[in-house]
Amino acid sequence: MARKVLQSFLNPPLALGAVMLGRLLTQALKHMTDEAPQTAPQILKEAANTIATRGAERDKGQERSMGATVEMFRAATGHSVTETQGWLFMALLKVARSQGGTVKLDDFLDGAAYMALAGESALKGDQA
Repeated sequence: MARKVLQSFLNPPLALGAVMLGRLLTQALKHMTDEAPQTAPQILKEAANTIATRGAERDKGQERSMGATVEMFRAATGHSVTETQGWLFMALLKVARSQGGTVKLDDFLDGAAYMALAGESALKGDQA
């Protein structure tokens, strides 16, 4: 079995296909790396884009799901949580996840976005 697999890779058309696939994957990875935020201002800009994108996909043009979330939490548990506290909880979730092994940019993007949303909420008078 292993010999057949090895021979198939040595077969010129298949070997050429494998080389082409390898090149495509290398280019795709380089492209992804080149565009990933690398600095604090880039991360913050991407976090702002994430808020806008997710809001357009899920909410009413902007990320504003926490009010409904804390109401559901209150109904389910009887514990009262403010919107600001809800955003802070999500930011802390991302902090905890960021400490769990492999570095994932998503943890830092979402964490920055949740802190910004918590700040907005607090500034509007919903104090933690």
